[in-house]
Amino acid sequence: MKTIVVYYSRKGSNSYLAGRISSTLSCEIEKIRPRLNAFMLFLMGIHLGIKPLKNEIKDYDRVILCGPIWVGRFIAPLRSFVKKYKKQIKELVFVTCCGSTFDKKNEKFGHGLVFNKVRKILNGKLVHCEAFPIDLVLSEDKKDDEAAFMETHLNDSNFTGEILERFNEFIQKLNRFN
Repeated sequence: MKTIVVYYSRKGSNSYLAGRISSTLSCEIEKIRPRLNAFMLFLMGIHLGIKPLKNEIKDYDRVILCGPIWVGRFIAPLRSFVKKYKKQIKELVFVTCCGSTFDKKNEKFGHGLVFNKVRKILNGKLVHCEAFPIDLVLSEDKKDDEAAFMETHLNDSNFTGEILERFNEFIQKLNRFN
């Protein structure tokens, strides 16, 4: 199955995650580039779309879309990608490194609610969603520390333990889809 990882990242965690997925699966990777990269405008829902990708999405059997969820929203760069390439996407997997924890995934700002929105937008083309909450790399004494939470980004030194186990399980799921 020919796969591409397409990602957007503001602080680097989703870039790291996308790179890790791409290298593990030995597949292409491409960054989503907004026409105007303005964080505050994104939060207000104002977005001018994305620049064209270098790769042709229609040439891939599976697209792995990787990007953040901010304040319980399917953010503008990811939404623009889906809107622009929806007809070309054959199968999509949505992956996020996010702030919402597993126990709060269905609350107001949770990733579970965003996953449901993406399912509706893609009408059956979404085959799997996976969250890697940032709290998986925090020590127990830092899980309630908002500053530590906001300052922590995925990297080789903290991508161990539970997050690595979940990542390996995710890769196994993807391999079963082939």
